[in-house]
Amino acid sequence: MRGTKPAINRRHFLRGLAATSTAAAVVRWPGLYAAEPAQGNLSVGQGVVDTTPPLGIEMGGFHRPPGSERRITGIRQPTAVRALVLKTADVDAAVISLDLAAFSADYANRVRQQVSAKTGIPAANVRLCATHTHSMPSFCYLRQWGAMPQDYANTVVDKAVQAVAMAKDDLAPASLSLGKSRAAGGNFNRTTKDFKTDAQFDAQSTEGQRWLDTMVRVLYFDRSAGKAPLLWYHFSAHPVCYADELAGPDWPGIVDQRLKEKYSLVPSYLQGHIGDVNPGDGDPWRGDAGKTSEAVYQAVVRATEDRKPVAVTRVRCATRPFDVPLNVDLFKSWLDEYRTDPSKCTTSEWVDAGFAKDWYEGNAQRNVSGGAMNISLSTLQLGDLVLAFHPAELYSYYGLAIQRSSPVKETVVVGYTDGIIGYLPDPKAYEAREYAAFVVPKILDNPPFTPIAAQQLTDGVGELIKQTVA
Repeated sequence: MRGTKPAINRRHFLRGLAATSTAAAVVRWPGLYAAEPAQGNLSVGQGVVDTTPPLGIEMGGFHRPPGSERRITGIRQPTAVRALVLKTADVDAAVISLDLAAFSADYANRVRQQVSAKTGIPAANVRLCATHTHSMPSFCYLRQWGAMPQDYANTVVDKAVQAVAMAKDDLAPASLSLGKSRAAGGNFNRTTKDFKTDAQFDAQSTEGQRWLDTMVRVLYFDRSAGKAPLLWYHFSAHPVCYADELAGPDWPGIVDQRLKEKYSLVPSYLQGHIGDVNPGDGDPWRGDAGKTSEAVYQAVVRATEDRKPVAVTRVRCATRPFDVPLNVDLFKSWLDEYRTDPSKCTTSEWVDAGFAKDWYEGNAQRNVSGGAMNISLSTLQLGDLVLAFHPAELYSYYGLAIQRSSPVKETVVVGYTDGIIGYLPDPKAYEAREYAAFVVPKILDNPPFTPIAAQQLTDGVGELIKQTVA
């Protein structure tokens, strides 16, 4: 059964901005929508709702041809939706973290609209982020990589709205601090053994080299009125340690449990730039959950205990549309290749004969004359810190480049937000016909992107950050 595909036009973006609230005035730059800044008086609340899935539904993340679907037979750990609501006199915003592999832009807009209707938070100020665990379903179309379980997806919409409502009821005056620590052995660049890390990244670094961001970032909110503190952490590593049929958050679930035990709070996780990154130290290649969680946990603890205050003199949300360029010529060459000799389209970038046939039949008459996929990019400024959100799986260089070019000292780049468009790799990935460039577009049923699409999105995010904080 085919699910909802990401749109390649502006409709889903415009729908996402349809709901507004008088609680936030709106200023308009060309193609940019932003809530006016507010001075101080930050209040923060959190809501957590269990989303542990039913048995029998499909999980996303790994190829399973028809007849051998990967279905949930048990629960390794419970999963949840976690909502963070931030409020000042002029701005209301929400960040939602979901233990899911992915979701479509239409699904994200549906959640955001219902959150707005229930809580009054403008839909344009609500961000929906997937952790990208491969031990949970996806709420989007994935060709032979796990069908969308519609009933469960509907249930999670309600639970996400409930979590935001709970977070709003939990609001209390808060101060923000940020901690940082590198998680040695927590992740590695899976495309090459010859990679460099963020510790070596500087003004001369280029996409000609493969990179890795090893930094764990902790956003810690101390709250008054007898409220427990809140801890949200950010790290770049695929949650792919497990490939069995037990559902759960993957390695973040282990980190979650250990942090609960140490700090008596409910932590939340935001995913980073992991297009070329797996968890662990490279042995095994898919990642060991125990070793990964130990490295990340220790880094979170160090970051938490060495955190520094962040001056939140204003809060600002901004969103803008962005056109990701499509490689129409490459897409047409795929059609010609299959049409000429299907017997040669059975392995490698074609996965297998059945996958290739299904892709061709679904795309033979497709119109890609527009040449671009429209998405939305967003930012949330908290004084001297900014979170930048996008719906891609960026290669590490580009996440680091966004941080390097940001005028804000502390910039956190969050992927898998408000939809999923798949990988945005570097030009070398297209030259080498890597999985990220040649297979994943077929899985998501999107035309491929151009080799410079990742750099263009990086520039787009950077420009939005500059406009947000101007």
